[in-house]
Amino acid sequence: MPNLVEIRDLQFGYGNRNILSGLNMDFPRGKVIAVMGGSGSGKTTILRLIGGQIAPQRGHVSVNGEIVHHLKTEGLYALRRKMGMLFQHGALFTDLSVFDNVAFPLREHAKLSDSMIQDLVMMKLNAVGLRNAAKLKPSEISGGMARRVALARAVALDPQLIMYDEPFAGLDPISMGVTATLIRNLNNALGSTSILVSHDVHETFIIADYVYFLSQGKIVAQGTPKEMLESTDPYVKQFVHAESDGPVPFHYPGKSMADELGLKRHSGDAT
Repeated sequence: MPNLVEIRDLQFGYGNRNILSGLNMDFPRGKVIAVMGGSGSGKTTILRLIGGQIAPQRGHVSVNGEIVHHLKTEGLYALRRKMGMLFQHGALFTDLSVFDNVAFPLREHAKLSDSMIQDLVMMKLNAVGLRNAAKLKPSEISGGMARRVALARAVALDPQLIMYDEPFAGLDPISMGVTATLIRNLNNALGSTSILVSHDVHETFIIADYVYFLSQGKIVAQGTPKEMLESTDPYVKQFVHAESDGPVPFHYPGKSMADELGLKRHSGDAT
């Protein structure tokens, strides 16, 4: 089976508000796939659907051949043990040391001796360049270092699938470059599938094998980073080149200011 994750004819929303509509996506094994788009386009919702936190109203998400929302609690937990997640701001446990943060999933999900956990944690920290920071607390390291600790924790169990929610948010240029390189190298070393949700074009395009662009809950473009850079699609051009004018409006959809003022004037005339 070439794809680890498949999304088919998926629709999801809250009440009458659609978040995702008619989505079809493939995430091949061993690849880094980027999901990009503006704020509110539904990127993080896709990660939540893959992880089984929410269920679609129509269609399905399958991971390793299993339809996620059909799984019972035990099956869902078993599937999640094969997933790693890097949250947007790292989400480290502030009262635990760097070592204990990375050890946490190993202690929760693997029956290993203390010496084995010690060796595995130090290997993961070494892979992200933070072996000598093992005894420090999250408050004693920089934001970029904290993101790398979170990355070490996300891959502690050598997952088949690693999901990254805005991994470059709030990082300086050097930390962004380091994090991007780590994501690519760890994916290659583990043979995992990585799903990268981001709006950072430069770093994402360097490491991604394929890119999906979302707008208003629908896929508006897809292809390799090279194809996206050369695309003449108005939405892709606006996003990739950070243009203020284009298909994505500045104002939230609704009545225009002119209509609003006109309504008020009309109301005032009536009185």
